[in-house]
Amino acid sequence: KIGVYNKFEKRFYELTKSIGKKQYLVPYLMSSHPGSTLNDAIELSLFLKRNRLHPEQVQDFYPTPRTVSTCMFYTGLDPRTMKEVYVPRSYEEKRTQRALLQYRKPENYEIVKKALIKAGRTDLIGFDKNCLIKPRIIKGEKNYGNDNRRKESFNKNKGRGKAGSPRAKGKRR
Repeated sequence: KIGVYNKFEKRFYELTKSIGKKQYLVPYLMSSHPGSTLNDAIELSLFLKRNRLHPEQVQDFYPTPRTVSTCMFYTGLDPRTMKEVYVPRSYEEKRTQRALLQYRKPENYEIVKKALIKAGRTDLIGFDKNCLIKPRIIKGEKNYGNDNRRKESFNKNKGRGKAGSPRAKGKRR
């Protein structure tokens, strides 16, 4: 699925360059499309992060007449193969998939965190460059995620004041 976009993007920029124009792609993203699972939304979020894409607008899927997608939505079947297709239907599920595609928005933090925990992807909560969100430590709450970067940083700056500068000996703050 993402491979098709990558091929299109490569060809688009090749053609744009060949005619001497500067044009840009702005991906049009739709969440909760029939066939899209929680794990699919997480994978798409990782693709967006890797490619430094930060969508401001994401459209939820709404059935429209005479489309294959609408057929899938109402029947739960892919009419081309007659195989079952997962269909996100609840408000909560739709909100979650949208939030994952806009994981950088502060108002989506709790929704994204809950989704990552539900999907067993707490490896994406942490300080590593591949993580979608950083952990927020709240007293009495379990800390999910990868703390390695924070621990390494603390150990490097051990015994130092702000910004890692050595403390003045004999002086108290």
